[in-house]
Amino acid sequence: MSEDYRLKKNAVGRLVPTIINGENAIPYQGVGKYKPKGRKTIPPISTCADYPDDGNKVVKNLKTALQAAGIKDGMTISTHHHFRNGDYVANAIFDATANIGVKDLRWFPSASFPCHAPIIEHLKSGVIHHIEGSLNGPLGEFASKGSMKGMGVLRSHGGRYQAVQDGEVHIDIAVIAAPTADPFGNANGLYGESACGLLGFALVDSQYADQVIIVTDNLIEFPCYPWQIQGNYVDYVVIMDKIGDPEKIVSGTTMITRSPDRQRIARLAAQFLRDTGIMKEGFSFQAGAGGTSLAFVDYLSNYMREAGITAQFVRGGSTQYLVDMLEEGLTNYILDGQTFDLKGVQSMRDNPNHADTSPFTSYNYHGKGMFATMVDAAILGATEVDINFNGNVNTHSDGLLLHGIGGWQNTIFSKCTILTIPTFRNRIPILVDEVTTLTGPGELIDVVVTERGIAINPRRKDLQNAIKGSDLPIRSIEELKEEAEDICGGKPNKPKLGDRIIAAIKWVDGTVIDAVRQVLD
Repeated sequence: MSEDYRLKKNAVGRLVPTIINGENAIPYQGVGKYKPKGRKTIPPISTCADYPDDGNKVVKNLKTALQAAGIKDGMTISTHHHFRNGDYVANAIFDATANIGVKDLRWFPSASFPCHAPIIEHLKSGVIHHIEGSLNGPLGEFASKGSMKGMGVLRSHGGRYQAVQDGEVHIDIAVIAAPTADPFGNANGLYGESACGLLGFALVDSQYADQVIIVTDNLIEFPCYPWQIQGNYVDYVVIMDKIGDPEKIVSGTTMITRSPDRQRIARLAAQFLRDTGIMKEGFSFQAGAGGTSLAFVDYLSNYMREAGITAQFVRGGSTQYLVDMLEEGLTNYILDGQTFDLKGVQSMRDNPNHADTSPFTSYNYHGKGMFATMVDAAILGATEVDINFNGNVNTHSDGLLLHGIGGWQNTIFSKCTILTIPTFRNRIPILVDEVTTLTGPGELIDVVVTERGIAINPRRKDLQNAIKGSDLPIRSIEELKEEAEDICGGKPNKPKLGDRIIAAIKWVDGTVIDAVRQVLD
């Protein structure tokens, strides 16, 4: 099997394929080691002579648009995931392509969700050959069992932009779902029944794809402003009755965890920022929309009020808790990569200091700098962490590929990366000797905060010195791991894996950091 994939050991000792779906791949060389040469890719030249003078690019349905865009076997179709688990458009695309009769497509989503489970039928039938994007839930399980014809490729949000920009992935047809658009193709996510906030994950698709289709359920008169997607990139506009389920696109309210253990983890993480002095006037942080992250923001906000401190900016995933900080004056700006609730959408629409960003500005490793390295502290999760601080966000201890990378790899370039995790889930330790899948190297992970204590990466002597005198429970990661094993009755069982590689994990620079193997029943 190794001859089929031409496996090679990379810089972190993982055997990875050097050929993926017939194309050459470069093994991971280390953080900052791979520096490509050459120029960015370019889309084909267009001419206004081929587009209507009145600016009206509306066609009657999605099938018509795909046919007009020249869909054929083997093409790459891209979508974005701002609608999260409420997306209706991706399923409609592949129903239409099946009806047209094309085969062996590559689906290139910025992420997939359980709502995309119907696409499994198109994988089985051969309409889709493989997926290069996050494989969440049912799609991940389907691929893990060796059922997908091609090899999956998982990239970070920044890695996806990098892959298109660098010419690693050529998008033939991009389909961009937009809550509001005009007939010319200008679009945004700020208005309409399906409002999702921003459309930053679709920016690279609009800029580099050969053909771009906007799909909307809220067509308004020209001009649709602000235009997060510019109509000058767009070929066709399609109107659907409904492009998503509003309740599953953004929640009315995202909820702080009620778990005492996770509340403790959130408090310890916030106190760590306070006691190390990371929390100081003009600092910055990033936190997600999960229950523990929201609790962290709540605790940190209280510490900031007590100290009279203002953050210069916070990075989101925006939620009502970050918006409350902005409106209260606890931060000067929200730099938003994805909007998670209705208050976030409203704030982005109405507050000029709530800025929409994209993977180009925030996470693209092959750019002239990125926002991620400027963040003082990032609060993230993981499915596994090992004693060398390596992190896994893709698979569980049973080997099943159930999660994408998202912005996780990009965000760990912050000045202090903190993983907030329980020591075990469902009586399975998640602090392990070696992670099942290596998503990000331990040299970029600085602190692990659990309900049983805080482990600081030995590389970070500065943090160890800064925390002296605090009453925080500082422990070694080995101690925390052993305690979890004592409680759970031992180490987690090793997954039963075959030789076949079902997916490759790309690093932020396009190299291959790990491979995911088939799970055997």
